[in-house]
Amino acid sequence: MSLFAAFGFKSDLLQGITEAGFTTPTPVQAESIPLVLEGKDIIAQAQTGTGKTAAFALPALERMHFKGGVELLVVTPTRELATQVSDEIFRLGRCMNVRTVTICGGQSYTKQLKQIQSAQVIVATPGRLLDLLKSNSLKNCAPHMVVLDEADRMLDMGFIDDIREIFKFVPKARQTLMFSATMPKGIQQLAAQILNDPTTVKVNQENVTNQSIEQFCYVVREHERDDALIRLMEHHTPTKAIIFCRTKRDVDRLTGALNARGYGAQALHGDMEQSSREKTMYRFRQGELSTLVATDLAARGLDVVDVSHVFNYHIPYEAETYVHRIGRTGRAGRTGIAFTLVGISELSLLKRVQYLNGTIQQTVLPSGKEVRQRRQEQLVNTVIGQRVNPHVEPLLKQMEQDPNFNPRDIALKMLSLLCKEQEISGPDLIGLPPQSLENTRKTSSSGGRGDYNKGRRFQSSSSSSRPSTGGGRQSDEHKRGGSSSGPRRFDKPRSSANSSSTSSSTHSHHSRGSTTTPQQGKGKKVAYVARESR
Repeated sequence: MSLFAAFGFKSDLLQGITEAGFTTPTPVQAESIPLVLEGKDIIAQAQTGTGKTAAFALPALERMHFKGGVELLVVTPTRELATQVSDEIFRLGRCMNVRTVTICGGQSYTKQLKQIQSAQVIVATPGRLLDLLKSNSLKNCAPHMVVLDEADRMLDMGFIDDIREIFKFVPKARQTLMFSATMPKGIQQLAAQILNDPTTVKVNQENVTNQSIEQFCYVVREHERDDALIRLMEHHTPTKAIIFCRTKRDVDRLTGALNARGYGAQALHGDMEQSSREKTMYRFRQGELSTLVATDLAARGLDVVDVSHVFNYHIPYEAETYVHRIGRTGRAGRTGIAFTLVGISELSLLKRVQYLNGTIQQTVLPSGKEVRQRRQEQLVNTVIGQRVNPHVEPLLKQMEQDPNFNPRDIALKMLSLLCKEQEISGPDLIGLPPQSLENTRKTSSSGGRGDYNKGRRFQSSSSSSRPSTGGGRQSDEHKRGGSSSGPRRFDKPRSSANSSSTSSSTHSHHSRGSTTTPQQGKGKKVAYVARESR
């Protein structure tokens, strides 16, 4: 029986928990659920990916009376997270016939108000929710529990005044739960205003960092970023990957470049219409799309269990953002790999990230020769294991009778066709060689550039250490202009067809997910492990 039974949940809620695949409570769930069941206000400080949605959803579902009207109100900073939370609550409460509705901009007020009439749960973004409250449209909404999810992100996005205004409309006799990864002064002040004698739940950082994620970083020159990313994808062949960029412009440009290489990537950022974002996320969850290129804000709260690899095109400004990004892989008991490209001017950011997140293994990018050799080995294994199709025998006989062919020529030509599909792009060697890294680290702190511009090439051997192979500041989502990075190797791509004014829609609920399971290996030791800065 699920360990969740120890909380004394109703049988239909336990059935929903079992069907959702939950067996053991996470630390934030184990600490929060009993307090919420007792009716206490709480402040839970926990990172994304720690199971915080179930930490408030399960006790909220247990305490519902189902006597009509909205009983639970959840406020989230983004539409994507609102959809995510709404889907999760619907999934956990399916056996209880819980009805949830997602309220955010871009959809008809009339349609949303009609859905609210029969709902027990509202998950909303601040703007549309406040509009409905001010217009006195939510006649049937007097929740006895209100949840602020990712409160610090709402502070970053400038929603705090809206949140204060929203709490003027909800019942004073309520239970209030606040979940936040960090507790800046603004959030502490808000908590003092809206919570009643709250109990604090704090998940220690060592419990947050996912030990099943292997982390690697590579120091590259600015103009090498695209080549470095492609080289990593060629070498590791991810089954499902998310690539994080700082800006929407980088997302669109990189998506076009990857599609030109045949990767079938799709963009995800705030300028896309909500319907396009929902369609993209649905395809990604279902496995129809293998590569997602996203900004931090658009991917906030993104929960897809079978992401095999995460790529940081730039290292983020904030260590907490790095934790959030790499937490998109290695979920639900799976292993994952996270790669980060670091420019010479970003080494200080790397130290900041390591302080919060422990050791990140710094190594060199695989050479084109190594990637080619690895692909050839894979091709040999594939050919050896290939079952012979009896329908090709007549074709072989026909070719053998042709005087222009002999068996050796046939084999060589067929292998050439196969290898043509696996051509390696970019120069043989990418990134700073090991002997330049130490000079770079010494001189960067004093303003020098070390061997960064020298770029002396080195001969990489097949015995070089490699990671194992597998099957900020305010987000620039809000900034105008492009990336701070230098020139690129790829030509400027066509603009994303999905980039337009931001809008959104109400979300329907149905089962989503993918059965793809990435095959991960254990990482080997690397040539250099960056020191942790204290």
